[in-house]
Amino acid sequence: MRVGTPHRPEAPSATPVKQSAAGERGRDTHAKRIAPTPRRARTKGGLSRFAVFAAPGLVVYLALVLVPIAMTTGYSLTNRNPFNPPTRWVGLDNLTGLFSDDEFLKALQNTVVITVIVTLVTNAGGLAIALLLDRRGWLYNALRSVFFVPVVLSAVVVSVIWQSILVDDGLLNSMLRDLGVHHPPGWLSDPGLALYTVSWVIAWQGLGFCVVIYLAGLQGIPQELYEAAAIDGCGPLMRFRKVTWPMLAPAVTINTVMSLIGGFKAYDQIQVLTNGGPGPGTTSTLAFQVVQTAFNGNHVGYASAMAVVMLVLVAAVSVVALGLLQKREVTS
Repeated sequence: MRVGTPHRPEAPSATPVKQSAAGERGRDTHAKRIAPTPRRARTKGGLSRFAVFAAPGLVVYLALVLVPIAMTTGYSLTNRNPFNPPTRWVGLDNLTGLFSDDEFLKALQNTVVITVIVTLVTNAGGLAIALLLDRRGWLYNALRSVFFVPVVLSAVVVSVIWQSILVDDGLLNSMLRDLGVHHPPGWLSDPGLALYTVSWVIAWQGLGFCVVIYLAGLQGIPQELYEAAAIDGCGPLMRFRKVTWPMLAPAVTINTVMSLIGGFKAYDQIQVLTNGGPGPGTTSTLAFQVVQTAFNGNHVGYASAMAVVMLVLVAAVSVVALGLLQKREVTS
């Protein structure tokens, strides 16, 4: 019987092993090449790019906002008068003295009245006009531009125009006399009317801004909501109450806060229309009183204390109003 030679398996070749090792090294090198940048390096690069783009704006904000606020706060603690040196430290005497100053308290009262009137008139009137203009067509587009024109005009220009209309011998009183009114009101000369007249001028100029914001809010409301409300049997008033008004909550927030700030810082219209009169402090506001005290009376330290109080009031009212209105946005 023939005995066969047992079959021995051939040893694997060394070449594939070398090729496999080379392939692994190649994949490792490629993986290292495409490995992501460490997070620290990415963060450092992002911060440097952010700093490059943000630096100009931050420098301007620092120079024109933060530094003047800091300087004004420092001056409010002194008796600074550039024409009567030296400047002495008085602490909180300026701030405490404001609340026994009749002129300052009158200016504060006038400012509150103007702010309330401006906020109510611009929001109510702006919403009413926006509802009327929320339609398509060239006529409505032209009317939107007309209502927005006063916003882009200077407050001084607007005040000069209204002064020519509202003075005793102006256009409005001339028309009233032609209609048979022998003694028309003194819109700017009557102490009982001047403050409300100035408030109207300020509100008139800010009306266009509110119209644009409310129009943007109205055009952002989905029509499906109105269709669903109509299917449920809601009339126009119910649709406004249940759909339009809740959906306009962000627009109401913007317009209310901007109107509050605009009312508190009213100055140009007061200066041009009445110069704080008629009479002592009849239409004087906080901003007007600050300028008069600092530049006419040269009491920079005392005027700086007024400016600090004004800043705190505006910030406090804005924060409170913003918090309440944003809470309404969530619940609407």
